[in-house]
Amino acid sequence: MWIVAEHELSLGTKAARNLATTTKSVPQMQAISSRWLLRLLPWVQASGGAYRVNRRLTYTVGDGRITFVNTGADIQVIPRELGELPALRGFEEEDVLAAVAERFEQREYRPGDVIVEEGGPVDRVYLVAHGKLNEVGRGEYGDETVLRVLANGSFFGQEALVETSREWDRSLRAVTACTLLVMPAAQFRELADQSAELQAHLENFRSHPERSQNQHGEAAIELASGHEGEPDLPATYVDYEAAPREYELSVAQTVLRVHSRVADLYNEPMDQVEQQLRLTIEALRERQEDELVNNREFGLLHNADLSQRIHTRTGPPTPDDMDELVSMVWKDPAFFLAHPQTIAAFGRECNRRGVYPDSVETQGHRLPAWRGIPIYPCNKIPISESRTSSIMLMRTGESAQGVIGLHQTGIPDEFQPSLSVRFMSIDEKALISYLVSAYYSAAVLVPDALGILDSVEIAQGGGRA
Repeated sequence: MWIVAEHELSLGTKAARNLATTTKSVPQMQAISSRWLLRLLPWVQASGGAYRVNRRLTYTVGDGRITFVNTGADIQVIPRELGELPALRGFEEEDVLAAVAERFEQREYRPGDVIVEEGGPVDRVYLVAHGKLNEVGRGEYGDETVLRVLANGSFFGQEALVETSREWDRSLRAVTACTLLVMPAAQFRELADQSAELQAHLENFRSHPERSQNQHGEAAIELASGHEGEPDLPATYVDYEAAPREYELSVAQTVLRVHSRVADLYNEPMDQVEQQLRLTIEALRERQEDELVNNREFGLLHNADLSQRIHTRTGPPTPDDMDELVSMVWKDPAFFLAHPQTIAAFGRECNRRGVYPDSVETQGHRLPAWRGIPIYPCNKIPISESRTSSIMLMRTGESAQGVIGLHQTGIPDEFQPSLSVRFMSIDEKALISYLVSAYYSAAVLVPDALGILDSVEIAQGGGRA
């Protein structure tokens, strides 16, 4: 069978494209995100490369959390960490503290187990090494209510160290599998009887209550109000921290190399150096936002005060959890920041309850909101292997004593604010080198400017969301 080729009656597209000009896009990059944190933080000039946060002197000792060490499944409390207990605050006899630490026994509890029962004697000290517990008490009208959630590093029953006739006015129940270190008060008193230093410290604690403080741990400013006549007015002064924290600007850098032949010849219709530089700067800005979230020195996830960190009641992020987070940063909160999958998990919980969150329009975008506070996505907030993440809520700005970004403008060879592109050299291989540097940091001016909802489960139905 013969097949006769059909004769073309016009010029084909394949040949025609040899004469046509192709329309091209600039190089695309999947790693570019919205970077809301960089856009929303108010940036403050840090002249000299550092920013000092001066605060009123506070008398809160430590961070309020107990730290542990483990060898396999065996967990022990670090002796000096026992100074977080009010009765042992300021006690520095390490051999005695080590003896107290040895008195704690490790105990495991299953979800739902009652650890202490209301009405029972307060005769043990409990340290939470791992897990989550509910402190359950009676509400105003006699109904049972969760008063607070305790998690890793928390402690309770510390009153047993100095009191012998106290009873529990609430119950403690395990929400998850828990590991606790428990010490009977009788063993502590036996040890105190053998240490004159510990006896003297406890007696001083009973007879000299801590200096009057406000709810934030700052020394109270003595004032008089509502008086008549000519009473003696209280005298006072405001003390400052003797060693305020300084935030030094961090840096992200790279050396961009471009061959001179490429830079000279292949610049139509797009400048090769310009496109190389554009994508390099995008990567630097992505790293900058990641550092502002995760850096252990100044990152927001690691610099939130432990008193400003709370845990979800049930696991997924519920409207109740978001309300509690708002109560932690109630003075003019600016915005929530959460991973996109965490936002989706919150949406599922709202749908399950028939609750419809607000939405707000900002910078041309329609975003979900809660109580009128916008929820911005940030893919730099990590998700753990167990599919948990965190939600941040912050107040921003120097005038509001909030969270601020730090940078320095006017640096040599500045290409963008606090980002420089500096020509370095042309080597023997005709490679042109540019040093690209970005300088930045962040500061939390007062602790209640930043709150974090931790251990937020984002898995859907026990699987991957």
